[in-house]
Amino acid sequence: MLTAKVKVTPRENYAPILPVAIPDLQEVKAFANTLHAAGNYWKGEYLGWQAEYTPGNNEKPIDSNMQFTPADFWIGESGIWFFSLMWEHGKNKEPVEFLDERGLVQTA
Repeated sequence: MLTAKVKVTPRENYAPILPVAIPDLQEVKAFANTLHAAGNYWKGEYLGWQAEYTPGNNEKPIDSNMQFTPADFWIGESGIWFFSLMWEHGKNKEPVEFLDERGLVQTA
């Protein structure tokens, strides 16, 4: 099978439904945890999707009750398929997960 990227130009009264490869979340989490253990900023493509990891730091975020800036990882495209992890309870705690699948019409 050939995996390709397609850019769909929005048009009125036209909403194509295309097959999309959705990564296995366990595989994505393992990759994110590897990045988190290394603690280095990373941005690139993983399993065909744009992704980014930003390590946390001890600075308090502006306009936030949090006492530090948590590490975070995201992958995907909001509105199609998007998954993120944020270590808001601390570097060595389980991350908070967010999954946006609202763009998926049907899964096999």
